[in-house]
Amino acid sequence: MTSVLLTTAALGEETLASASSSSDSDTGGASPPPRKKHRASAAEGAGEPGASAGTVGLSAVVLGLATSPHPPGPPAIHINRTIVHNINSNIMQANGAGQGQDSELSCLNSAQNGESSSASGAHSNGLISSTNNGNTVSTNNGASVGVASGTSAASASGSEVGSTMKKKKRLSQSEEDVIRLIGQHLHGLGLNQTVDLLMQESGCRLEHPAATKFRNHVMEGEWDKAESDLNELKALMHSPSAIVRMKFLLLQQKYLEYLEDGKVLEALQVLRGELTPLKYNTERIHVLSGYLMCSHAEDLRAKAEWEGKGTGSRCRLLDKLQTYLPPSVMLPPRRLQTLLRQAVELQRDRCLYHNTKLDSSLDSVSLLLDHVCSRKQFPCYTQQILTEHCNEVWFCKFSNDGTKLATGSKDTTVIIWQVDPETHQLKLLKTLEGHAYGVSYLAWSPDDTYLIACGPDDCSELWLWNVQTGELRTKMSQSHEDSLTSVAWNPDAKRFVTGGQRGQFYQCDLDGNLLDSWEGVRVQCLWCLSDGRTVLASDTHQRIRGYNFEDLTDRNIVQEDHPIMSFTVSKNGRLALLNVATQGVHLWDLQDRVLVRKYQGVTQGFYTIHSCFGGHNEDFIASGSEDHKVYIWHKRSELPIAELTGHTRTVNCVSWNPALPGLMASASDDGTVRVWGPAPFLDTQDLEGLNENCCSMDS
Repeated sequence: MTSVLLTTAALGEETLASASSSSDSDTGGASPPPRKKHRASAAEGAGEPGASAGTVGLSAVVLGLATSPHPPGPPAIHINRTIVHNINSNIMQANGAGQGQDSELSCLNSAQNGESSSASGAHSNGLISSTNNGNTVSTNNGASVGVASGTSAASASGSEVGSTMKKKKRLSQSEEDVIRLIGQHLHGLGLNQTVDLLMQESGCRLEHPAATKFRNHVMEGEWDKAESDLNELKALMHSPSAIVRMKFLLLQQKYLEYLEDGKVLEALQVLRGELTPLKYNTERIHVLSGYLMCSHAEDLRAKAEWEGKGTGSRCRLLDKLQTYLPPSVMLPPRRLQTLLRQAVELQRDRCLYHNTKLDSSLDSVSLLLDHVCSRKQFPCYTQQILTEHCNEVWFCKFSNDGTKLATGSKDTTVIIWQVDPETHQLKLLKTLEGHAYGVSYLAWSPDDTYLIACGPDDCSELWLWNVQTGELRTKMSQSHEDSLTSVAWNPDAKRFVTGGQRGQFYQCDLDGNLLDSWEGVRVQCLWCLSDGRTVLASDTHQRIRGYNFEDLTDRNIVQEDHPIMSFTVSKNGRLALLNVATQGVHLWDLQDRVLVRKYQGVTQGFYTIHSCFGGHNEDFIASGSEDHKVYIWHKRSELPIAELTGHTRTVNCVSWNPALPGLMASASDDGTVRVWGPAPFLDTQDLEGLNENCCSMDS
């Protein structure tokens, strides 16, 4: 008996080592060779503690195999199912025999295999043994190793056992929301099988079953069933009263589809028996009743502004219905696209140099990168210096269509410049002469046909030029004691207002005829609002008031603590940009009559400096300064994003091209007009040199 056990132990040590290495390496589910599997099973029985009498049969089998003659090379061992069953029975009997016998042999096997055996077959490394049709199947990390009759015993059941042993991670609420958003987007793309697999694997659901049923009935045009579904959805809604509005939308679609199909009686029944009793939106019901008179389907679709029966109109109906359901029941339409669009818009809003047309389409941007605009694309590099004026340049203004620039100077001339639409270079087009006092203010007519020029404080004359012909149409002067220093066009391009600090405030026609006047108003700057009635005027009382020439009423809008040297108004008429003496540039909300922001950096004394809105959507503000610089701010940021250097004296005026957001002009007492644009296409070293002209003040 001793020799048998020793032989069995020796064989068990060798085969257990082989089985252990084979099990560790075969993690992909492939079964090791049959010889190692059989010998491992035999060794497992030999290494158990107390394997005495029950081991005799096993030892005989193993000894018989070991002593049988084999040809050279690895022995091929074939064991039928009955022998394997006997081996398993002997192992179990040995395990149940007296504990403690041959304990040294058991410890030896355990030490050599690096693991502790137990009667249940479970090991410390997570290996689990189970029996399948009498064959032992051991699973380790999802890989199965077993004994079969002459074939591999790897099976998918081992993977299932291993996966069930892993504790499934519970998704957080945000993770579930993301999965639902992705599922909704994929569903919109028609990838329904992918959505089903995603929901099944994640354990989430795209929407409430009642909502799914409701959706299907709406898309199939089963209106009675869809209406019945509303009763089930009512308990899931935060506002049950919304059921009435949802029912109204359903019945409206049902009514229109009946009309399109020519089922007038059925449509009339819906109108009288279902829509009217709701007592909701009776005005709309009257409109719907009028559609009964439509002679054909095309007429109905045109009058109802409805695309007709079909998937398109039902999808739009669902979009409206979804707005009444909580997102836990049914997601809002195209929610992922909405979130992505909001993210892109937010990045654009936060981009200091974004100066291109806003495009709400996600196809125009990359979702893989954050949106960043380069400062080199921003108009902060000198691209042209205009030196045709021979004295201080007091004013500059681009035409409303952006094709021309007008500049006025102390040298008594106005120069009209043509903007090349391709190169954005400016060339001299016309010179308008004869302004004896110099030109301190210019105003283009709304259609860019005329240009009005005003002089400084002691100038009582006003010139109205035809830009197309270069001819002076009107030279207006009411009195030699007048001071006409500012002018603004009425939106109809047939009238204008003018005034000055000596108390003149006139409304005139194109021939200079006086239409109305307002006595006692000392005007510093003027602007006509788009309503065609209201004129804004800053006066010597540090305020901006609104004057109505039709009913002769006025009201206070803005009140500052220091003199308002000039102001301009945004295109939508909501915001006003003020240059305030000793204070700088202030932004006011004209509708709410509140100060929105004070912009920092600019040096503003008692010189008249004109600032402007600019860029796409007028997101930027630019102003001259007495420190010889041009300052640019983003409308929402108090700190300048760029300081443009190059002028050598006070910069009196800045004008941003309304049609070309990358083009800007500035006029200075140094006698030059600088045209600013994006960085030219130069080498890196040249660009570094140009950077000296544009000091970044990113915040």
